Amino acid sequence: MDSDPATETQRHSLATLGLGPDKADLAQAAEILREGGLVAFPTETVYGLGADARNAEAVARIYEAKGRPSFNPLIVHVGSFEAAGEIAVLDRASKAVARVLWPGPLTLVLPVREGSGLSSLVTAGLPSVAVRMPAGKVAQRLLEAFGGPIAAPSANPSGRVSPTTASHVFSGLSGKIDAVIDGGACVVGLESTIIDLTGTPRLLRAGGVPVEEIEALIRTSLIAPLPGEQPTAPGQLASHYAPKGRVRLGAETAEPGETHLGFGAVTGDLTLSETGDLKEAATRLFDCLHKIDAMNATRIAVAPVPREGLGRAINDRLERAAAPRAE
Repeated sequence: MDSDPATETQRHSLATLGLGPDKADLAQAAEILREGGLVAFPTETVYGLGADARNAEAVARIYEAKGRPSFNPLIVHVGSFEAAGEIAVLDRASKAVARVLWPGPLTLVLPVREGSGLSSLVTAGLPSVAVRMPAGKVAQRLLEAFGGPIAAPSANPSGRVSPTTASHVFSGLSGKIDAVIDGGACVVGLESTIIDLTGTPRLLRAGGVPVEEIEALIRTSLIAPLPGEQPTAPGQLASHYAPKGRVRLGAETAEPGETHLGFGAVTGDLTLSETGDLKEAATRLFDCLHKIDAMNATRIAVAPVPREGLGRAINDRLERAAAPRAE
C-alpha cells in the first residue's frame, strides 16, 4: 500500500529516536522497518543501518542517508539458513562454509534466487547478493521481530569510520534516520569477512573471520579481486573507512603536527593494543579513529601492524583510510 506523502514528510523530519534492546523497543523498531524507515542496530561486528531489503524506497533512503555510491551493493542480513535460502542459491560449498561460520562475522556473495523479492538497489543490479547471518543477539532478535531480510551497510556516512557504539551512529547520522537501537559496544569491532562463492572462491574483503579459517573449509586458495573491477560487495572502494585527517601508515614515530595511533611497542597518543594483541586491535580500531576525529586531527600517523590473521583485515581498513580521496 502506498504511503501518505504528508505522513512520510512528517516522519522523515522527526528527530532520530533512541531505542533499547528490550522486546517492546525491538517491536517498535521492526514496525519502523515495515513502514519503510531506517533503523541502526548493533551486530557483533559494527552497527548496521537497516531497511527492509524488499522495499526499494526504503533502500534508496539508505543511500541518501549515507551519501553512498549507488553502484556499491549492500549486505542483506537474515535470521536463519532458511531465510538465506529464500533470497540466495546456496550450493554444496557455500552450505559447508555457512554451517560452520554462521551465525558470525562472515558475508557470502551468492547467486540471487529468482523471485527473491529483493530490491535491485540492494544488489546494485548484479546477479549476486551479499548475505550474512549475524551472531549479535540484538540483531538476531530484531530479525526475528521483523520477519524478513534487512539490508544493512555500516551505519555511518559513506567512506567514514564505521560505528561500534550507538553514540558513533548518532554523531554521523542523527536527523537522517528514524531510530538507533543502543545495544552497547560491538564485541568484534571489525566488519565481516566477505567471500565471493559465485564461482572460484575469492576474498573480497578481509574481516572478522580470519581468511585461514575459510581456506581450510573450502580447501582452495582465495585470490584478491582485480584492480578496477566494479565492486561486487561492500567495502571495495579504494578510499573507505576514512577519518577526516590524512593518514600515514607504518609510522614508528610521529612527525611534528601528527596524531599518533600506536600498536604494541610503539606507543602513541592512542593505541590499538599496548600488548600487540590483534583481536584487541580489531575491536579498538574504529573507536580509536572516531576518537582521533573528535580530536580534530588533520594529520594521523599509524604504527605498523603485522599482516597475519586479523592483522590482514586491520591493514586493509587502514590502507583504505589512507588512500587518496576526492576533495
